[in-house]
Amino acid sequence: MTPEAAKLIGAGIAMGAGAIGPGIGIGLVALGALQAIGRNPEVEGSIRINMFIGIAFAEAVAIYALVVTFILLFVVGG
Repeated sequence: MTPEAAKLIGAGIAMGAGAIGPGIGIGLVALGALQAIGRNPEVEGSIRINMFIGIAFAEAVAIYALVVTFILLFVVGG
């Protein structure tokens, strides 16, 4: 295996693994928020705010994975 091929495989794994986790996390956050709003509609505003904060943190992990992928592709020699 050439170093270029290893670099591309590593970048693909970094992006793939970095996208699966946040995707599942965002789905679970939305599920919990919808269930909570369904049980107690009076507190919809505070639940929605906390849901968006949780989604932002989960999305940050995907952005970190994207940055690692770009570093592997464009900075690491090979």
